[in-house]
Amino acid sequence: NRRKKKGDSVLENPSIPNPFPELCCSPFASVLSANLLPKATSRKKQVIKVYSEDDTSRALEVPSDITARDVCQLLILKNHYVDDHSWTLFEQLTHTGLGRAIEDHELVMEVQSNWVMEEETKLYFRKNYAKYEFFKNPLSFFPDHMISFPSDTNAALSHSGILQMFLSSSTYPEIHGYLHAKEQGKKSWKKLYFLLRRSGLYFSTKGTSKEPRHLQFFCEFSNSDMYISLTGKKISGAPTNYGFCFKPNKSGGTRDLKQLCADDEQSRTCWMTAIRLLKYGMQLYQNYMQPYQGRSGCSPLTITPMRSISENSLVAMDFSGHRSRIIENPTEALSVAVEEGLAWRRRGCLRLNSHGSPIAMSNMGMSIHRSQSWFHHKISREEAQRLILQHGLVDGVFLVRDSQSNPKTFVLSLSHGLKIKHFQIVPLEDDGKLFYTLDDGHTRFTDLIQLVEFYQLNKGVLPCKLKHYCARIAL
Repeated sequence: NRRKKKGDSVLENPSIPNPFPELCCSPFASVLSANLLPKATSRKKQVIKVYSEDDTSRALEVPSDITARDVCQLLILKNHYVDDHSWTLFEQLTHTGLGRAIEDHELVMEVQSNWVMEEETKLYFRKNYAKYEFFKNPLSFFPDHMISFPSDTNAALSHSGILQMFLSSSTYPEIHGYLHAKEQGKKSWKKLYFLLRRSGLYFSTKGTSKEPRHLQFFCEFSNSDMYISLTGKKISGAPTNYGFCFKPNKSGGTRDLKQLCADDEQSRTCWMTAIRLLKYGMQLYQNYMQPYQGRSGCSPLTITPMRSISENSLVAMDFSGHRSRIIENPTEALSVAVEEGLAWRRRGCLRLNSHGSPIAMSNMGMSIHRSQSWFHHKISREEAQRLILQHGLVDGVFLVRDSQSNPKTFVLSLSHGLKIKHFQIVPLEDDGKLFYTLDDGHTRFTDLIQLVEFYQLNKGVLPCKLKHYCARIAL
């Protein structure tokens, strides 16, 4: 009875008001706003490994729905790189010698889910200047002899007209030409006449006939990815070095590959660019325009793409007067460069200690270029072409390397017109001084740095200016 009375007296006592009601969690009514509560998310995180050109790697913990563009942005921030919208994620199949640039919108985890356990596949982080180059200059990517427009279309299309036709859902230009195709289950290759239409890729069983009864279906692209051959003739035995193929998602291996080979780089680039546009369509254009969105008063087709950082920063200036000015005369720019080079050497001589000697200074002048990102020490001609191809066959992509045929000279490897050209840099001695030249001594430079900087500003004897250098980045 005492316990009961005590309990009744406790119940009769007035309850003390809670001074912090917002901290209470009632099972019936939540005091906290739903917007303030942390949202339960089902995004799982996974670890991916990304490699660079010097074979260094970096492990990243990323959400399962991360895109290739987001991975590139993450690596740019972590490594403090300049974002010039040319960074890309590259998928490379080591055993088969195949590779492809992953599109910016693709999910990285979906790409990895298509990997076969038997294949050694890696993700590379590198620059690709040709990723969206066809949007800037489509006329050079689609030669007249390989493209046909509908009969009701004007023969002479403008720059934006070709783009609109490729991105249109109703009309699509027809790409046609000869390709070498590897026969299924055989080592032999057969040259056939191919046609690319919206419904897929076909080849003609009777010469160049385009009649429906002579066309045979070859491949469609919704459930497969397109890869470029990185090894040329070595693995597949292709008749040329310009191979590409279609690999079905989650395929069993090389037996399911549909391999093709073009006669030249321009033809291969045309086929691969048209197939990319056919497969992804407007999504590619959105990827290309995303860095430039938000500019008021600009039409998407009239926006001029941003130039690279290297091209923006290289301007010859004169600060000798009261006001600075841009030096536009190439001869004056060259004389100023030579004068600055000599002044730099004089300052270097003053910094030398008592043990410094003219021989040491000359050796330093000869080896100063080795610290530059565009210089590649003792790589072969084939390796140089592979590096330039990976960075994209855009006019002005270049590197400088040691010459293998003549140890005393250097070679400038340059991309122009979808071709890679090589120019020999010859050392020239005059009056006890060493110079470097590309044009038999008409234009001389005291070191390779001056030479590269000059041809970044002036075309000279080269087919185009030096714009983008190939570098082995580190992660």
